[in-house]
Amino acid sequence: MRTVLVVLFDDVQSLDVTGPVEVFAGAEAFHGGSYRIHTASLDGAPVRTTSGLTLVPDHTLADAPAPHTLLVPGGRGTRRPDPRLTDWLRAHGPRAERLVSVCTGAIPLAEAGLLDGRRATTHWAYCDKLARDHPAIEVDPDPIYVRDGQVSTSAGVTSGIDLALALVEEDLGREVALTVARHLVVFLRRPGNQAQFSAQLAVQTARREPLREVQQWITEHPGDDLSVESLAVRARLSPRHFARAFQTETGMTPGRYVDRVRLEHARRLLEDTANGVEEISRACGYGTPEAMRRAFVKTLGTAPAEYRRRFRPAPTRRPART
Repeated sequence: MRTVLVVLFDDVQSLDVTGPVEVFAGAEAFHGGSYRIHTASLDGAPVRTTSGLTLVPDHTLADAPAPHTLLVPGGRGTRRPDPRLTDWLRAHGPRAERLVSVCTGAIPLAEAGLLDGRRATTHWAYCDKLARDHPAIEVDPDPIYVRDGQVSTSAGVTSGIDLALALVEEDLGREVALTVARHLVVFLRRPGNQAQFSAQLAVQTARREPLREVQQWITEHPGDDLSVESLAVRARLSPRHFARAFQTETGMTPGRYVDRVRLEHARRLLEDTANGVEEISRACGYGTPEAMRRAFVKTLGTAPAEYRRRFRPAPTRRPART
């Protein structure tokens, strides 16, 4: 039985709390004796979430049971953490088997010194602040969650569900995690190193129409020649001018944008089709399976075949004819 203790405070983000709690509660329902969930605030008083909901904790932090998994959610209340909460985390955080933050819950952990020397993430809008205020932390703004030893941090809101499912899978196996995911009608498919944004959302939309058209063309034609020279012709600019203008207006080089689009397209084909790796590599502009494999390993830390095995849904069984 693993004790999960969720820290509550005023202006907490409700979904940062309820999302992971539903995952752990679901695992307990399907695999009894797995988790005992507790909530606690500093003084045990009810807290009001950012959306106006009121949550009633089970304990004061002083009286809460020692946790196996200590979870700190995010919300406006983390912008200036209560010094008493920081002190409590500093004293009790190292005793937990597992430290978990959702969204800006990474900020109180950082204030308590619990992320120093570690790789971590948080909501994309606060990654720069976290890195600036705590230079001892290696802040990675891209993944939806990061696991570094016994400390796990996640990005905004729903990524807390992804991280909780990953922890359940580690504790109880893939089948239990998949059962919970199906019950919650979410996918057990998002790896932690999946980007917080798709390529299209990760960059700004170019101001000039020719560059916007090129962005759309890249997205719709990942298997075409997407060299700077070819794209510059489409934008009616010189290659040098195009590359400079694209980066200035979107915040990303053409090459990196093309890499992201191709990787996303390849992942979708691996997840949603039965096409072979060689066919997918051609369709996505990689040319060879080896080139696609290198891109997957570099960005996702896994080969295409393994990615498909882990994240493609199991085929639906058709009932036998009578």
